[in-house]
Amino acid sequence: MITVSVPHPKIADALGDLGEDARVIVWDPREGSAPEDERERITIACVPHASGGREVYGRLAECPDLRVIQIPSAGYEHAAPFVPAGKKLANARGVHDSRTAEMALALALASQRRLPFYWDAQRRETWDASQFSPSLADRRCLVVGYGSIGSALGERLRACEAEVVGVARSARTDPDGTEVHAMSSLPSLLPDAEVVFLVTPLTDETEGLVDAAFLAALPDDALLINVSRGRVVDADALLAELQAGRIRAALDVTDPEPLPDGHPLWSAPGCIVVPHIAGNAKMTDRRYVDLVRKQVEAVRHGDDPVNFVMMGAFPA
Repeated sequence: MITVSVPHPKIADALGDLGEDARVIVWDPREGSAPEDERERITIACVPHASGGREVYGRLAECPDLRVIQIPSAGYEHAAPFVPAGKKLANARGVHDSRTAEMALALALASQRRLPFYWDAQRRETWDASQFSPSLADRRCLVVGYGSIGSALGERLRACEAEVVGVARSARTDPDGTEVHAMSSLPSLLPDAEVVFLVTPLTDETEGLVDAAFLAALPDDALLINVSRGRVVDADALLAELQAGRIRAALDVTDPEPLPDGHPLWSAPGCIVVPHIAGNAKMTDRRYVDLVRKQVEAVRHGDDPVNFVMMGAFPA
């Protein structure tokens, strides 16, 4: 019998009937160890958002037959150091593609069309048409991290008649027709990039990728949009460029995060900040539920998990 644990009854209701050989129980590992009568039966554990750390993953390690830990996010750097030895970690790649791409596009449009300026004028009941708001159409957009989210973003940017150039680990022509360059080519692409989207995962290679040299290579009035991870960007280098008024930014993620009261990014000119909500999706959403159902099928057939990212090595 395949036993799937989920952290809330509404998720169990959304999953519904998984077949005669599968069942769903409700267990939130943030709140305590698995029930004694279920601990040795759990096969797939779905953990809630914001649930990294030794304590939570230590409780997962107590489940001897646990095969798959399913996290609700695409990024997994917060979980990787704590995954128990022998347990397989699966991320939610694909679940958040559309939502993250939508927010990246919304941030681009809001910044390009100077919507914060007009919202402020509205609050002041002032009719001020003095600002020029450039279109996103015909802009050269560089998408750094052209994976599943990057591809979803590229589709939306092309619908806005923007030019799309991708960057990934290796060069290729994407199935959607986008020319994707290797990361090693990034410095040569920056001087022509009018809008840069960061959708890359946080790795040793991408941490601090956007440093002073990266930003200095961008043209005047370029727009940097970060929907990846805050630590991909050197915050001090970005602040220097924003305060000089040379470039603009729209940030879904920051370093540090949450952004503390009084941090200069809150009031930096030309900067939009939203609180890491680009990919937020409920675990009852269809795409997440479909992913968990696919995990049940994978276990049923003895296959590796869908979106298998790593085997745990943390000692129990």
